[in-house]
Amino acid sequence: MNNVPVGPGTRVTLIFKLALSAGDVIDSTGDEPATFEVGDGSLLPGFESAIYGMKAGESAELPIAAEQGFGLPNEENVHMMKRKLFEVSQDLVEGLVVSFADGEGGERPGVVNRLFDDLVEVDFNHPLAGQDLLFSVQIKQVEQISAEIVRM
Repeated sequence: MNNVPVGPGTRVTLIFKLALSAGDVIDSTGDEPATFEVGDGSLLPGFESAIYGMKAGESAELPIAAEQGFGLPNEENVHMMKRKLFEVSQDLVEGLVVSFADGEGGERPGVVNRLFDDLVEVDFNHPLAGQDLLFSVQIKQVEQISAEIVRM
């Protein structure tokens, strides 16, 4: 086992499970380890910073506050949209996940909150916004791959 701690300039191989605070598992690597480079965007910054300093062979169950996970719900992400913008064939019901093109050519999923005569309320917040999480992690390997230094 090497003694390199997780931090900037490292490649980390780990097994993880992400659960809601109530215990429902929402993501997991299963038994197969996953590898990422710190800062490459594979993990949210809150998850990365939670494992900083951990070394190969260590395990932890780390609580992740909503603010450090998928953020808090933002009222500006809830929109009233004209019903005619939806496909006629779509059976609109509360809880339905719909997808729209965003300004950059990508897809933006939203959840139908409420239905009105001519309007539909759609919530574009991440479905896990506002949720506290439990990040269970086993660090399998940490490699120093660059001499990157974080400047604050």
